Order: sequence, then C-alpha cells, then structure tokens
Amino acid sequence: MAEIRIQNLNKAFAEFTAVKDSSFVVNDGEFFCLLGPSGCGKTTTLRMIAGLELPTSGQIFLGDEDVTFKRASARDIAFVFQMFALYPHMSVRQNIAFPLVSQGMPRVEIAERVAQAANTLHISHLLNMSVSGLTSGDRQRVALGRAIVRQPMAFMMDEPLGALDAEFRELMCQELRALHDRLHATTVYVTHDQREAMSMADKIAIMNQGVIEQLGAPQEIYERPASVFVADFMGSPSMNFIPTHTALARGATSIQLGSVAVDMPAVCDDVSQRQLLYGVRPEHIRLASDAPLRAEVVGVEYLGNCQVITLNTALNCVVRAKVDVDIRAVRGDQVGLELDASEMTLFDQASGRAIRTARDDLAVEAIGTRKAAHG
Repeated sequence: MAEIRIQNLNKAFAEFTAVKDSSFVVNDGEFFCLLGPSGCGKTTTLRMIAGLELPTSGQIFLGDEDVTFKRASARDIAFVFQMFALYPHMSVRQNIAFPLVSQGMPRVEIAERVAQAANTLHISHLLNMSVSGLTSGDRQRVALGRAIVRQPMAFMMDEPLGALDAEFRELMCQELRALHDRLHATTVYVTHDQREAMSMADKIAIMNQGVIEQLGAPQEIYERPASVFVADFMGSPSMNFIPTHTALARGATSIQLGSVAVDMPAVCDDVSQRQLLYGVRPEHIRLASDAPLRAEVVGVEYLGNCQVITLNTALNCVVRAKVDVDIRAVRGDQVGLELDASEMTLFDQASGRAIRTARDDLAVEAIGTRKAAHG
C-alpha cells in the first residue's frame, strides 16, 4: 500500500470548473472519505486519482511516483463502482478472477488469490454461481472481491453502497471498515452520506462547489466546523444558526441574542465590524422553564432514543433541540432555552467561515497532546 498525495489539483470542463486547487494527503493505510452533495467534485477528484480523468493542472503522486498523466492501467489502483459493473454471463469465480486472467497470471496463482479473496469476503460458497442470481449485497461483495484480488497499492470506491437499502447499507459499512482493517489498505471512498463517512473514515474531506471546505478527523469536523456549509451538512438534525448583530471585540466572552446575553468562549479576533451567526447543535440546547431565552414548541418528533423539538424563538428564527424522551413537550408550550456555551461556534455571515475562539485553541492543544502521547 502507499501514500497518495494531491497537489493543487484542478479540473475544468469547458467553462465549468469541477475541482478547484485541491491539495491533501491520504496516508498509507488510511480510510479517506471525500464527502459532499451531488455535483461538488468528489467523484471527479476520485476519477483523476484513478486515472479515469486527466487533470487540467496539478499533480497526483502514488507513493513516490508522479502518476498525474498516466493511464488508469498504468496505476496500481483498484476501482469499485456504485453499480457493481460485473459480467452477468460469468460466474462469481470468473468475475473475481477476470483482472488476473487479463494480466496473464498463472492459473494456480489465480485460483489461490480468488479463494483467498472469497474467504475474506465470506462468499466462498457462491463461487460457482452466476452473478445474475445474487442479491445486491452479494454482488457488491463480488465487486469488492474483484478489486482486492489484484492486491493493489490503493482502492478507489465511488459510492459502492448507494444501490443498497438503508438497513443493509449500515451492515456493509461495518463490513467495509472491517475489511479495510484486515487488509491495511489505503482507501479513498466517495459518498454523499455523512453517516457512511462518520462511521468508516479516519479522515474526511468535505467538498462544496469544487473546493475542499474542511479536512480532518470525523470528530474534529463535527465538533469544530470550519464553515456554515460544513456545520449545516454534518449532523442530523444539522446545526442551528441564530443571526446576531452584536459587535464583539477581541476577548469578548458573551454575545447578545435579542435581549438576552449568552456566555461564550473568548473571541480570539476583533469582529466588531462583522455580522455574525451563533451556531449551536440541537443536542447542546436544553429546555428550562426559567431560562430567559424564550420559545414556543411548534413540532415534536419522537425517535425512540430521543426526541427532536422544533421551536419558534423570540429571536424570529426556528431552532431544533435534541432532548431525552422523558422530557414532556407539547405543541404550543412556552419554554425557556439554555445553550451550552462551551459547545457553540461563531460564524461570519458574509464569508460563512468560523471565527476562532478560545475553545478552538484548547482543542488544538488537546490534539497536540494526544499526538505527543502516541509518539
């Protein structure tokens, strides 16, 4: 397996730029997710890494080798597609063996590798069956088998679970991550599903309109979003955004939401000339009868292990709170809201970028301490 290094990658189709100046590193053995909505450039980026598209500019390194303009066949990479791309007239065994047969590998070695891949994916009992009679889940396993039998330097996966139903997709997420750990594979995985990315990835790159908005570990991205787009895209329900016109000088530790002053971590920069958004996730809002920030309950969604309460606030904006199921809330109730000051994020309304606070500095220190502890 090998490190993948992307430097200043751009891809334009006539007047449309699909990928804009992307740079990132996929470490050896890492499960790396490209995450974003349809049309954001994630699949185009994957196809350039695989050699199925050539970049307009920039460089792609596989290990120490510059493969930017090499054909896909000259890159030691295996690709898994969303729609399986299997040969329906062939058996499972023949589909898995096909890449090795094409390379002219000896029959004995092909048989050994096919058996090993099938055993890894728990499909040995299907080897003599036709793929046309398999379930979607088993077809996806065969597609994975055809990829891993080559023992490539890296795997490229383009929404491989997109054609599966929700329940089976969750199971396959667990199996894919377990397979990745067994193979110690370098994997680049494209998805629009945040749950897939959060459950499997070591690192996530969130893309928006061809640009990487944020790059980091799942927990880091969720807890410290770099922009309004990231905060809104990650989480279900997504983050609440409350407009505020308070002028904040460097070091300010409270912000005015309507007539209520709310505590917050100290602001690291002078933002007195900016329009701001106060961001808070639903799980960091608590219902409290005596809290000064008032709201009316306009919706209650019971989810079994929690409930999501939709509230129309006195700030002329709607927020959602994720609370325990034993908290009673009925449409029309007048309630108070307490916001967890330690978990809020402040954004610049104009640029959409997060504003640095003391909370972010503490988080960076904590990450540095953890890295030092692990050598």
